[in-house]
Amino acid sequence: MDTIDRSLSEEQRMMRASCRAFVNDFVAPFIRQNWQREWLMDPDARLPRSILEQADRIGIRTLGVPEEFGGVPLDPAHEVQTFALISEEIARGDSGLSDKLVQIWKVSVLLRNVAPRHLQEIWFPRIVKDPGFLLAHCLTEPRGASDRWLPYNAPEAAMQTRAVLKGDEWVINGRKQFISNGYDASLYVVYANTKPGAGMLQGTSSFLVPRGTPGLTIARCNETLGGRFMNNGELVFEDMRLPRDHLLVENDALARTGVYFRPGKIIQASKNLGVGVAAFERTAEYVQNYVQGGRILIKHQAVALRLAEMATKLRAVRALLHEAARAVDERAPDAEELCNMVKLFASEEVFKVAQH
Repeated sequence: MDTIDRSLSEEQRMMRASCRAFVNDFVAPFIRQNWQREWLMDPDARLPRSILEQADRIGIRTLGVPEEFGGVPLDPAHEVQTFALISEEIARGDSGLSDKLVQIWKVSVLLRNVAPRHLQEIWFPRIVKDPGFLLAHCLTEPRGASDRWLPYNAPEAAMQTRAVLKGDEWVINGRKQFISNGYDASLYVVYANTKPGAGMLQGTSSFLVPRGTPGLTIARCNETLGGRFMNNGELVFEDMRLPRDHLLVENDALARTGVYFRPGKIIQASKNLGVGVAAFERTAEYVQNYVQGGRILIKHQAVALRLAEMATKLRAVRALLHEAARAVDERAPDAEELCNMVKLFASEEVFKVAQH
């Protein structure tokens, strides 16, 4: 489903073309031939490293990493809009792969904004060097996540994961679940309560946790119904000791996560849009080649009208998505509202498209 968007910059057109070629030449053929690998019970055997290596070659794996460390730069005036464009294209091929890459982008942007310089100098070069290096953002717990600090911000709803400073180390105990890339990430941003008695907005700190840190256990890979080329994981922290200088933000970490959550909502909507576009394209191909009642399906008015309804819903999602992404890039006062709107609208409308 090709659309003409006259507002795209030359950089965005090139990125979209590269991503489309990547999906058409590498992702789609792999999915067609190996779709059953998504259901292997060994998470390590699902998505071959070669797919991530190809994503790295065309420069879409290290988006968000500062250029000085070898990342691929984007025009900051249109960064979120470009993220949305790229994630839509990747989701056309596979939503799980899009999820896998999106976490690298979002966490890289977060680290770019909140990580101390010495941690950036250590970790960004490693992210760039290894095509299989994945990042994860660990907020959700068994009792909930962002739903626990909106709108009440009550101490009773504070995070159950706790971090206590003992000498030159933070000692962390708790559990995180439903973490995108949680099963196989090499580096985690972890949120924990560091101020008992305070609400989540005043008592939550964030930490940078390398895989293999003593006391960190990857408990399991969650067996989801879809998007299984992204391994969703559960993490357990048992007296995990972390150097004091791996603290990212103390106590007001959630107030600093707008650079993660706003683009995250935009990208979630764009991933849904990509799935919807793929559904539309496959439907359009089918109804133009299948004959019923002596003529191809598209010649039946009822079928043509349903296809038109699908296209209309997708066009409406795209329009709201473009407005919301631009609002985030421009730091507009209504950016938060638009982000919430498009995340909801895209999920509902794309589901209707898929039902057709």
